[in-house]
Amino acid sequence: MIFTESLIYSLNATVPVFLVIVIGYVLNRMGMFNEGFISAANKFIFKICLPVMIFSDLSQTNIADSFDGKLVLFSAVITTVMFAAIWIGARLFIKDKSIIGAFVQAAYRSSVAVMGFAFMKNIYNSTGLMPMIIIGCVPLYNIYAVTVLTFEAEDAQLDTNKKSKLKKAAVGIITNPIILGIIAGCIGSLIRIYDYMPVMFSKTLSNLSVMATPLSLIVIGASFEGKKAIAKIKPTIVCCLIKLIVIPAVFIFAAVKAGFSGEAMLALVVMLGSPTTPSCYIMAKNMKNDGVLTSSVIAATTLLSSVTLTFWIFLMKFLGYIG
Repeated sequence: MIFTESLIYSLNATVPVFLVIVIGYVLNRMGMFNEGFISAANKFIFKICLPVMIFSDLSQTNIADSFDGKLVLFSAVITTVMFAAIWIGARLFIKDKSIIGAFVQAAYRSSVAVMGFAFMKNIYNSTGLMPMIIIGCVPLYNIYAVTVLTFEAEDAQLDTNKKSKLKKAAVGIITNPIILGIIAGCIGSLIRIYDYMPVMFSKTLSNLSVMATPLSLIVIGASFEGKKAIAKIKPTIVCCLIKLIVIPAVFIFAAVKAGFSGEAMLALVVMLGSPTTPSCYIMAKNMKNDGVLTSSVIAATTLLSSVTLTFWIFLMKFLGYIG
């Protein structure tokens, strides 16, 4: 009975999310979308919808009272540890140095901003503790991505003006829409901006916010290219194993030892087990890193995570760590 209940729980958590991704894929195959729409939608989601959703959720959360410092710190620490371990391992074991930057970014960076809110709202009908995870890991995701892609770019050995590149990287981090959304949301929460915001503005933000998750999932599906999953197959397989199996196994166990359970555990499982975020491809290409490997890992992890993430949620539910 417990096994069956846990299985149904995990399927109810994951299947609706991945079905929307499948719908996006099918609609694209039917010719409903084109590359121009997908590209424009990606920019719209990244620059408008996701920052607005994060701002809205954080602003309506009483951070002063509900702030979970332990969860924020834990997510920040494990993000740093996994990033450092993967980069060191890649430098030691990968012979083709041109793929290191793309490999590292794709292996540690998940689509938690999209998948996390989707899962939490699907299960709890609210964002739960996901804003705490966003505060803890998303700024570091972007900072570490810029760092590794800067130092491992194809022209890194030829470029002697590292200060200039790091300055540009710093500007990129400071102006990142997601980070700006987090900062604005924290400020909005502290000053309780929604308490005196005119209804016409709050409804406008709400309309933009509610588009973020379903539109993101549709675009992920529409962007899925199965053929790319077989490009550079060996590093793709290794990267997928690290992203979907090794990282969740190690750090979910660490979360259990740290005493997390319930919504906090679910948020951490989704953070650790989500597929590689599609924005990795844009950053890899723009910063002269391997776009082919990045797109391969995005495609493969998106497909495989429908099984692996369901398994991790099922396991935690079955063991009683998710209520």
